[in-house]
Amino acid sequence: MAYTPELTYEASCTLRRLAWALHVPMTKAIDIVMNIIPLIVDRDKVCEGCRDKSRCADCSFSPQNHKACNKLLR
Repeated sequence: MAYTPELTYEASCTLRRLAWALHVPMTKAIDIVMNIIPLIVDRDKVCEGCRDKSRCADCSFSPQNHKACNKLLR
């Protein structure tokens, strides 16, 4: 992992409770959240603001990967 942001106390509590509800560790819960975000956020806005166009093939927001629900099951 290249960058690990610190969570606010509130975000950490939310993540912990989500992990408890899903019966998974917090690390797995955050992966689940990150896989759900592309289903919610406007892909075009993300692509428009992207600063690394070299990774489109791997990006969850790219047209070929967008809303790929099978990612949720990993």
